[in-house]
Amino acid sequence: MSRFKGQNAIVTGAGSGIGRAIANRLAVEGAKVVINDINLQRAQQTVSSIADLGYVAIACAGDISNEQDINATFDLCEQAFGPCDILVNNAGIVQQKPFVDLSVEDWDRMVAVHLRGCFLGCKRAVPSMLARKSGSIINIASQLGQIGGVELCHYSSAKAGIIGLTKALARELSKQGIRVNAVAPGPINTELVMDLSQEWRTAKAATLPQGKFGSPEDVAGTVAFLASSDARIYVGQTLGPNSGDVML
Repeated sequence: MSRFKGQNAIVTGAGSGIGRAIANRLAVEGAKVVINDINLQRAQQTVSSIADLGYVAIACAGDISNEQDINATFDLCEQAFGPCDILVNNAGIVQQKPFVDLSVEDWDRMVAVHLRGCFLGCKRAVPSMLARKSGSIINIASQLGQIGGVELCHYSSAKAGIIGLTKALARELSKQGIRVNAVAPGPINTELVMDLSQEWRTAKAATLPQGKFGSPEDVAGTVAFLASSDARIYVGQTLGPNSGDVML
């Protein structure tokens, strides 16, 4: 398939896990991809894996909560490939902590990486997309932004904010040719999820209708669909590859 031939994509947090799977999928389907990650070595590893398959990607280190770093990522895309056609705001962190133990610093960092990071990415992408009356933005939320998570209050709140941002932007930008959607994965077998306690993971799996966590590739397929013309009437939607954890 070459649904994205001639298009340029930026995927944040693409040095591992879901982000890497998304970047691989978009590249295999023809996009030229900028791999953003706070860890340059991991970003370069994703570039190498894409190059090994015969496709094109470049790496860019940056903290997506920092406006200068976001601007540098887009500048690199424009210089190397051209304007960004597909933006996937994926970068994230996780921290398991009871609410009573959360510090203000814990809260601020979680919101900065997830919600501020999405805002900054969208803010940088939208003017160029408006000028071309075309573009797709996909924000990676979480099913915990829909149902909440025990000892994950700050994470759940930040992800809920991403869903709200997605809906508001979709209402504002859709008539101008820009589609904004979200993906809210359930538990996925990534390094971030492995950082949560075994007790949490075992208990969570037991509540899922499928009884198991998904894979990064499951999420990548959903993102590729939303980025493609097959999803041309999908605006402001939140799709849930979540093993049945949330049913809407």
